[in-house]
Amino acid sequence: MSDRKKAPGENPTTVWKGFQLSRFQQEAIAAIQQGQNVLVSAPTGAGKTLVAEYAIVDAVKRGRRCIFTAPIKALSNQKYRDFRDDPEIDVGLMTGDVTIRPGAQVLIMTTEILRNAIFDSPETLHDVEYVIFDEVHFMDDRERGTVWEESFIFAPADIRFIALSATIQNLQELGDWIAEIRHQEVAIVHSSVRPVPLVHRFYTEISGSFEPAALRDIRTTEEAIQAKLRKKSGGAKRGRRGGRGRGRGRGANGPSPNTPPHAMGLFEGLHKQGDMPALMFCFSRKDCERLARNAMKRDFLNDEERQRMLALQAELIELFQMDAGMARGEIFQMARLGIGYHHAGMLPAHKEIVERFFTSSLIKLLITTETFAVGINMPARTVIFNALRKFDGINFDYMRTRDFLQMAGRAGRQGLDDEGLVYTMLSPRDLQEAPVERLLAGDPEPVESRFRLSFASLLHLTRRLGQKRVHEAWEKSFNQFQHRDASKKEQGRNRRLQARFINSHLDYLSELSYLRGDDLLPRGKVAQHINGYELQVTELLFQGILEDRTAEELAVIFVGLIHEERRTFEPIRVSRRLHGDLRREVDGVLRRLFRVAQQFDLPQPPKRAEWGLTGAVMDWVRGCPFEELEGAGPSTPGDICRSFRLAIQLMRQARRVTDSDLDLYAALGEAMECLNRDEVDARQQLEVG
Repeated sequence: MSDRKKAPGENPTTVWKGFQLSRFQQEAIAAIQQGQNVLVSAPTGAGKTLVAEYAIVDAVKRGRRCIFTAPIKALSNQKYRDFRDDPEIDVGLMTGDVTIRPGAQVLIMTTEILRNAIFDSPETLHDVEYVIFDEVHFMDDRERGTVWEESFIFAPADIRFIALSATIQNLQELGDWIAEIRHQEVAIVHSSVRPVPLVHRFYTEISGSFEPAALRDIRTTEEAIQAKLRKKSGGAKRGRRGGRGRGRGRGANGPSPNTPPHAMGLFEGLHKQGDMPALMFCFSRKDCERLARNAMKRDFLNDEERQRMLALQAELIELFQMDAGMARGEIFQMARLGIGYHHAGMLPAHKEIVERFFTSSLIKLLITTETFAVGINMPARTVIFNALRKFDGINFDYMRTRDFLQMAGRAGRQGLDDEGLVYTMLSPRDLQEAPVERLLAGDPEPVESRFRLSFASLLHLTRRLGQKRVHEAWEKSFNQFQHRDASKKEQGRNRRLQARFINSHLDYLSELSYLRGDDLLPRGKVAQHINGYELQVTELLFQGILEDRTAEELAVIFVGLIHEERRTFEPIRVSRRLHGDLRREVDGVLRRLFRVAQQFDLPQPPKRAEWGLTGAVMDWVRGCPFEELEGAGPSTPGDICRSFRLAIQLMRQARRVTDSDLDLYAALGEAMECLNRDEVDARQQLEVG
């Protein structure tokens, strides 16, 4: 804990590192000085990270350590670079991809790495003063949110948390829960003030740009126009409510009801008015690229800017050690027109190059998916929403207000713009049906608990507490806290659901010989140290499937375990010539895991292997250049790179539970080395950047 607290009533810190602190920053820093946990909620771009930086400097001065966690690796890497450039801060990085100076005073890591350390080696956290959770509203991410809850619940008692969030509705509820489980005071600091106010506009094919005040009249006018078009075409109603297709086509009778307006007119208007750079958010990778290519009909750079872009490109090609021919590639050609696209399907190095172009103020139009809005500090003069409907992992529906606010918040640059502009493109259907009033009202959804203990977490808790007390973990969860005010009937129903979840998973682990009562059996002792795919890896280890395998065979297995095919495509057929017998053995082991899981009605049985990248893995291990990989099916370069990196992480965990005297230990090391080269080598990319 802190050995220094500012006395109550002492003059507040109003200026720090040359920055005039806003009221919420002053309140948060005062709470840090009082030794409290802090929960900060403020709009995107308001300066929440400065609070974290104050806490870090405060701890470092007194010889204590800090952990800064981020929900995505790109944000972790950016923070690492920021702190690396500060001569007063000793910084390290742990993201799964890369480990640099893990004993540093300030350690940047993903939340998963922190949770694993809490369970596996809590003694390594003995001198940690603060854990900073950036973007803590990710707690309600369906797949990963439970990691934040587990970290809050099980972190050593003397650690303080500084949680930063975009605007959320149930801030008080979240703060009250943190105070209860941490047994420490929590200062809840909220600000709704944006340093740069936002101005909203809508844009349709027929009406062009208009203000929200005109929405009702525009709806009436355009609905009448659409009715005339339908009557003229014989009443065709394809694409209306209930239609299955996205209806991107345009015909003689006007645009399809689901088709966003042409964007070129808006782009040209923004350029002419001096309202660039602009970020356009688009929820489809293909549409990002398509719209960027369409925009190449226009040149957004003047001669002086183009010369600066050429110089920057030459510098980056040398910095990233790329072939000079890269300058003829699409990304570089677009950039010389002031245009770019950015999405997860791109190679990480290519995404970073686009980010460098953008931060140089030489990309005037960047079309990107929503991940660009998470944490990375890259604001623009204008934000454009190409559409308001997106796939949330289950349904294709209109986006949450919280997501809209986070993306819209990228508009407006402090010190440069008096206001940020936000344009929302509306198809005919969206004009009539989209919940634009909800989005503009800016009342975000509450954070909801996604508490679901993993198999590894259940094994850890059973070892520490015994099976009967594992349920106590749920009693401390945000899920349980959120149901306290529900009716007794609803509370009982929720408690039964949670008990059934925990019991079915414990019974499943017992059936598979991972547990016997409160004791971990050999399989359980191994699986508790593997996070993600723990049962698959453990079974392959114990059944000898991994023994006497070549580096190539191990690489094929581990990439198959973690790879997920994009569901828009038919299953990929992989020739039996490509390690068919090996794949069949692995499938047999995983089929049993899946079959037993069905017997216990597990909602998410262990994932089975997907072999669509087998050919690409073989090519890569044998030294093939990345751009010449075959057998990758529909997977994009970014997907392939991500799968290879995740496979390396999983092999690293498997190697930690393998006796170093065994041949398998050496073979796993060789397989990791074969995969981790050139474009896949995350550390190399980080260091050259």
